[in-house]
Amino acid sequence: MLELHHNNMSVCSAKVRLVLREKRLAPVEHHYDLRRGDQFAPAYMALNPMGVVPTLVHSGFPFFESTLICEYLDEAFPAPPLRPADPAERTAMRRWASEPDRGLHAACGAVSNALAFRYQFLALAPEELEANLAQTPDPARRERKRMGIEMGMDWPPAAAAVRVYDSALQRMELTLAAGGPWLAGDAYSLADSGLTPYVVRLDHLNLSWLWDRRPALAAWYDAVQARPNFAGLADHVEPAYLDIMDAHAAELRPKVEAALAG
Repeated sequence: MLELHHNNMSVCSAKVRLVLREKRLAPVEHHYDLRRGDQFAPAYMALNPMGVVPTLVHSGFPFFESTLICEYLDEAFPAPPLRPADPAERTAMRRWASEPDRGLHAACGAVSNALAFRYQFLALAPEELEANLAQTPDPARRERKRMGIEMGMDWPPAAAAVRVYDSALQRMELTLAAGGPWLAGDAYSLADSGLTPYVVRLDHLNLSWLWDRRPALAAWYDAVQARPNFAGLADHVEPAYLDIMDAHAAELRPKVEAALAG
């Protein structure tokens, strides 16, 4: 039996759901409210000591780290294959699939918080905010969250995160323009499913203008949205979160442009 512990708007959860939908797998789903701190409940921490989503449970054995979960799913359920047979293309796939683990995921969190999610926390009473922050067990992670909430795009790491994101988009553009139509060759792979949620997040944050002059990336984004497995992401989008991500987009665009200018 397959079980997926996840959150609807989590980019890492979306990565796994895209693979599950591609392979026509329907796990038992357990949804966690991250704002409420469900992921820090003792029962879940016993399952995943990092207190993050997603966690996949297969035949009673838990797997975490979304990049590894996706590779496991492709090994355990090989049809259709999501890893190229060609060694060079498979290496390229792994390089792209691990891009979030090399800084893009942290950048996504910082940008999302600075442009949108901080306003959820700023609406809390001071004691509620402190209680929420206290649920984050790692002190460094807790402090990053606090600074992002307090300073938004005026926090230097948030501005740096915009540049990390933009650099990844530019490398995607160059790769797709030189080869394509997919990131690791002629076939859709874990590279594409792994990066899709991060580009979708920019779209939800009204930052799709970042690929106005990146035609290969724009074509790739259209292609991933047209695939049947995109429902694994789209069907879980929460309108209330889209409203939050839209609310301050126009007023914050100059700060994003300033961050890009360095």
